[in-house]
Amino acid sequence: MGEQVTRVGIVGTGVISGTYLDHLAKLPGVEVVAVADLDVARAQAIADRNPGIRALSSGDLYAADDVDIVVNLTIPAAHASVHLAAMEAGKHVYGEKPLAVDRAEAEPLLKYSAANNLRVGCAPDTVLGTGTQTARVAIDRGDIGVPTAATASFVTPGHELWHPAPEFYYQPGGGPVLDMGPYYVTSLVTLLGPVRRVTARAGQSQQQRKIHTGPRAGETFPVVVPTHVTGVLEHESGALTTLLMSFDVWAARLPRIEVHGTEGSLSVPDPNGFDGTVEIATATHRDWTELPVAGGYAGAGRGVGVADMARAIRNGEPHRADGALAYHVLDVLESVLEAAAQDQPVDVASTVERPAAVPLGASPEVA
Repeated sequence: MGEQVTRVGIVGTGVISGTYLDHLAKLPGVEVVAVADLDVARAQAIADRNPGIRALSSGDLYAADDVDIVVNLTIPAAHASVHLAAMEAGKHVYGEKPLAVDRAEAEPLLKYSAANNLRVGCAPDTVLGTGTQTARVAIDRGDIGVPTAATASFVTPGHELWHPAPEFYYQPGGGPVLDMGPYYVTSLVTLLGPVRRVTARAGQSQQQRKIHTGPRAGETFPVVVPTHVTGVLEHESGALTTLLMSFDVWAARLPRIEVHGTEGSLSVPDPNGFDGTVEIATATHRDWTELPVAGGYAGAGRGVGVADMARAIRNGEPHRADGALAYHVLDVLESVLEAAAQDQPVDVASTVERPAAVPLGASPEVA
């Protein structure tokens, strides 16, 4: 094992872990060496299928000398406690979104990491792919003039149609805003910069939902959080984003993200993916035209943010999918929910610099 390899331990071996394991195995500069889960058999099954990966208890994984970064793939309610336990053992941490269920849980994580010279990274890293990064290049070089507005929409009838244990999507830390909102707001901040104020309204179509798949199909569970939220984000730049996040829509033809400027408009691909086509229409050519790929990690998948962070740690540079960005996104999303509950605008207290763009052709080992 060379000195340029950063070793990773994964805590939480649920549905999303397979995607991380598959892609991290393909990335330069990182190697998964251990996994842990409350379901010991599930972690052991991963170790049995992957030579070089061993199954440990969470505590032993945090303490392991050959683990440099702990990747936290637990449910949102456990994000903060797992992050803190790993950092207290001296490990850098990278987790699934959101950073924590609320600002009160998230802020101490950033303070602890800063005081102890540890890194915090957080999904989504989808914005590091060619889709969002190509759109960013187009905006930064002035293809649509000055950005003035955007729309961002995520709608679905609900995760219980496909997920065998969907309850956490409808508990604090879940709901469409905190579940899918991080993809959209992280992309919007990457494209348009931080948000300073929000307004919103929210609703809930059902108090109970039914599981449709898996061994518990037919069981019902309570819905605790709003399931349809719409709002307006006022960016520090002055651009206004109309946001729609819903688990209450059976079908729609809404665009994922569009950005509009003084000289044209951009169609941005699904921020839950890494690539996709970016299209532009301008004041002089109003038909949609595909833009060539102009930036981003090509062929990226979940975990590229871990590799980007590992490189940055080795080189003493900032990493892109970092805790400050994740905290600002969480602050925006929590402010949206507060604005809806309070029926009044809410100022967003935090701010953040846009992370460095990912150059075309970059590798996470050298970018």
